Parts: sequence; C-alpha cells; structure tokens
Amino acid sequence: MNQFEMMGLPAHLLTRLAAMGLSEPTPIQSRAIPLALEGRDVMGLAQTGTGKTAAFGLPLVAKMLEYGRKPARYTARALVLAPTRELANQISETLRALVDGTPLKVGYVVGGQSINAQMKRLERGTDILVATPGRLIDLLDRNAVTLEDCDFLVLDEADQMLDLGFIHALRKIAALLPSERQTLLFSATMPKQMNEIAQSYLQNPTRVEVTPPGKAADKITQSVHFIAKAAKTDLLIELLDGHKDDLALVFARTKHGSDRLMKALDRAGFATAAIHGNKSQGQRDRALAAFKSGEIRVLVATDVAARGLDIPDVKHVYNYELPNVPDSYVHRIGRTARAGKDGAAIAFCAPDEMDELKAIQKVMKMTIPVASGRPWEVLPDPTKSGGRPGGRGGNGGAGKPGAGGPRRRRRGPPRSGGRGAPKAA
Repeated sequence: MNQFEMMGLPAHLLTRLAAMGLSEPTPIQSRAIPLALEGRDVMGLAQTGTGKTAAFGLPLVAKMLEYGRKPARYTARALVLAPTRELANQISETLRALVDGTPLKVGYVVGGQSINAQMKRLERGTDILVATPGRLIDLLDRNAVTLEDCDFLVLDEADQMLDLGFIHALRKIAALLPSERQTLLFSATMPKQMNEIAQSYLQNPTRVEVTPPGKAADKITQSVHFIAKAAKTDLLIELLDGHKDDLALVFARTKHGSDRLMKALDRAGFATAAIHGNKSQGQRDRALAAFKSGEIRVLVATDVAARGLDIPDVKHVYNYELPNVPDSYVHRIGRTARAGKDGAAIAFCAPDEMDELKAIQKVMKMTIPVASGRPWEVLPDPTKSGGRPGGRGGNGGAGKPGAGGPRRRRRGPPRSGGRGAPKAA
C-alpha cells in the first residue's frame, strides 16, 4: 500500500494517479492532502515544481465526487484562482486528468479568449471552475456565473496575484463567496501582504511549509556572468550554441525586449518563439505547444512564463535581464530541474543590475557562483560622498564561460547608463 492509498483517497483517484505515473506523494502533498480531506483550511508554502496542483487537486476532486448530483445552471461548486493564463491552463489540464471517467466537469476561463463562448459553457453549471481574476470579474459583472453555491476556494500562487496587482479583484470576489466554505491557499513565497489575504479568506488555517521561501530546487546549478548590456545577446548566442539540442527558456524584462531578442536569435539560426502579455492566447498556446514538442528549442518570455509551465525537459533557464522582484528569480529558475531532473540557471548581470543581483542573493541566502567577468563595483552616492558620478565595471566584454577576468579594464562610468523605470511584463 503506497502513501496515496493510506490517505483514504477514492479508488477512482488512485486509479488515475497510477495512470498518470504518480505513485508516491511529494512532501507538500503528504502534509496538505490529509488536512484538506479533513475539511481544514490550509496555507501551503512550497517552492515551485513541488506538486502543489495535486496537493489541492486531489482533495478537491475527492470532495466533489461525494456530491452525486449535477451543479445548478450558472453555478460553480469550486473555484480555483490562478494569476496567469498559463498557470490556469496547467491546473485545468491536471484536474481534467483527475476527473477523467467521472461526471465532473472542469471549466476554464481566462482572458484572451472569446467571452461569449465562455458564457455559453458556464450556462450549464460547472463543478470546478479554474479562472484568472480579471476574466472572472468580467463574467461576474455580466451575470454569467454565480458563486453563491461555491463550497471550495483555491488560491494558487497567491504571492504572484499580489505582485500582479490582483488584490482589489480578490476582495471583490471574496465578497461574493459563501462564508461557509473550505479555502486552500498555496504560495511559493510569503510576502507581508499575504497576512491580509489569509485573514480575509481562511478560517483558522493550518500552515504547511516544506521548504524555506526563496529556496531553489537542489538540482539547479546556478551561475552569473558579469557582462555589459550591449554584449548580452552575443554571449547568449554563444552559450545556446553549446547545447543546441536542449530546451532553453530565456527571460527578458519587457514585452518589446522579448520580441527583439527573439528576432536576434532567429537571425542566428535558432528555432525560437516568444510569449508575453501582448500575444493573443492562441499565439501563446501555439508557442508553448511547439516548445513542449521540441519543434522550437528556445522560448523567450517575460514573467508570464515564470509560473505554470510544467515542461520537465527544460534544461537551461537564462535570466537575460534580472527581475525587479527578487522572488521572481526563484520562480523563473524553477522552470528547470523539474520531475527530479537536473537543470542549469544562468544569469546575466549588467552594471545597472547589481542592486537586483544583491536582492536576489539576499532572498536566496547564497552567493551565486561567477561564471565569467568580475562583479561590478557599486560606488557611494556622489552627492553624499563627493565622489565622481557613475561606477566602474569589472568586465566590459562578454568573455567565455569560465574565462575568469576581463580582457581589458575599462575605466569610467559603464556605457549602459543609468537605470530607468522598467516596462510592465
């Protein structure tokens, strides 16, 4: 008898787990599933890629199987909220695999798709509705769905919902839910504002924490290249040339920057696609499908891909530009080393990104090993110290991985200039 059987899950779910190749629960699943089956509210904290979807999906489906009747028209019996379309799609695929062979219906509503078609599907009633907050608000405003019969609420990647500014949408949705319900909240990090979410949504929750916030998977090999901003693309092409047969995910900070980088890699001969907020849902789905199948080997993305992408064969994650939010780095590199495999996370750091790197290393509680170049010096504020403006970089060129110090030392302020306000992803 395996641990899933010892949890008291229904026979159907045990059969589905076996068909999906899942025999033993992960730590977050071992601790969260029994509590959820007891009807407790749960706050689960675990790093990305640890099986959080099954941790709430299995008890949710087990509870739904006990109903024995169809949902009423326009109602949803259970609601799963996710911050991005990609994550919502990933969740709905997993839940559909779990309910296969049962009368249960899993609905899926996100932006970028026909709202009229979604309204038509919701008219029949839904057992489990997976949604992004913005599109759910649109449907609620049109009276296309009601939450008055919703007995279960799941907030997945709740910290990213806060990062993306969904707090007001969450408050509006909370006011439409029954006070008597079971709520499960899962997150990879625990920002201060999460306490407000917990107090508003959960009742006497049990906190389950299996990995410290900010910790990356053990099998991820991390490194950083100190490099001038103008030399990043050449270095990326050089590194990608070294593993042309592997899948690589490259993170850029802005939508337009992602497109520019994709075109540069395409000119260099790489099968490449890009996904970001300006792409239609169809374009994003096609790009992800091509990436999963290996039709394209390099996917350039903004942080819309930092969560919800479960592609076990991603071997390399490049932080072409470091994120402004240090926790986003943890989620980005969590796209590799999944399902027990090894992976590599390579970061590029320009002179104006030293503050971001320091913040990331503080959250990670580690110093990321240097692959090439030397750390850029960050001088005191010249208006306070009387020093000259600007800073002095340690390596003005790309160099090769492991090349050590710079070929020549360039004095004076780095050419990349100051740091402006980043564009939204």
